[in-house]
Amino acid sequence: MTLTKRNGSLINSLPSIFDDFLTKDLFDWSNSNYSMTGTTLPAVNVKETPDSFVVEMAAPGMKKEDFKVELNNNVLTISSEVQQENENKEDDRYTRREFSYQSFQRSFQLSREAVDADNIQAKYENGVLHLTIPKREEVKQKPSRLINIS
Repeated sequence: MTLTKRNGSLINSLPSIFDDFLTKDLFDWSNSNYSMTGTTLPAVNVKETPDSFVVEMAAPGMKKEDFKVELNNNVLTISSEVQQENENKEDDRYTRREFSYQSFQRSFQLSREAVDADNIQAKYENGVLHLTIPKREEVKQKPSRLINIS
């Protein structure tokens, strides 16, 4: 039996069309959940609040020390590299020995005009990396006010 990957379906392209339309002005979150090598990348949720953008990245089983979060020329990069190896004594004879190596890198273009890059905060809690990216005062939505008519 042969499995064939199908591309070009209108249904499969709709999410990316909406993603581009809804987020293009402030962020470029165009990465899919699959890398060029076919490995799975952690899923990312982005929520907009009146004061900030909140990014949530699911990465269960990791520790905060496993992450590296960088901002360089308004490109936010979240990466991780975890390597585990079972230790065996020299005189051990084994028929199978398993290594574990996991790495990923996700990069997102931030809008220079929209975010306060100097005050980005990150925390890792219950298997989720949380980033809070504050908005600049100029782009925060102001509450409506009543204008008097003279």
